[in-house]
Amino acid sequence: MSFLRRYVFHDLGLKLFSLVMAACLWAVVTQVHTEVVSWKSSIELHSLPQSLVISSVAPAEAKLWLSGPSRVLDHLGLNEVHIALDLSAAQPGEHTYSLSSGNVHVPEGVHVKQIEPAQIKIGLDMRETKQIEIRPRVVGRLASGFTITNVVADPPQVRVAGPAKRVDLVDAAVTDPVDATGLLSQRTFTTNVYVSDSLVQVVHPEPVRVTVFVGKSSRRRD
Repeated sequence: MSFLRRYVFHDLGLKLFSLVMAACLWAVVTQVHTEVVSWKSSIELHSLPQSLVISSVAPAEAKLWLSGPSRVLDHLGLNEVHIALDLSAAQPGEHTYSLSSGNVHVPEGVHVKQIEPAQIKIGLDMRETKQIEIRPRVVGRLASGFTITNVVADPPQVRVAGPAKRVDLVDAAVTDPVDATGLLSQRTFTTNVYVSDSLVQVVHPEPVRVTVFVGKSSRRRD
């Protein structure tokens, strides 16, 4: 009997309380609901060598199937899931890269079940820069009897950079339109310049001054 008092009935209330708490905790743990959700994420390209530029990416995003506790998945933020690909060892040309769970950054407790597509194709080209002329774009209708005699851009050229094959095809940059409606003499406009090819960028873009010269048109008399 003394054995029971010492080892069984001693602090019986505390032991029963601990048993109840353990049972409750087990019930909570076993009832955590796990689900699978789909998630779209853009593919981030990191550590590209400075001598290279990206000429094409297909696709630019991937679909993920993520599993984990519903309380976590239901509150995922846009910045909590992203796909990253290291291009530090990349070489010029078109390459196929495989995507795995190791490329996906997710919160703790969330697991990547599937990635679609599992591969991405990236075109890489040597980076090239060159000077090209600036072609001002003038719009509008002048007053009767007047004509545009000259248009000057300052600076007259701009430096662009991009994939070598694309840069070679670009011979000029164009300004945003300047409106010469109603001009009776010269006027200088401040505007911006751009290249139609989205993969060719203006290096250190700055405002461009476009001066439009207007004079009286000469009419030929019979």
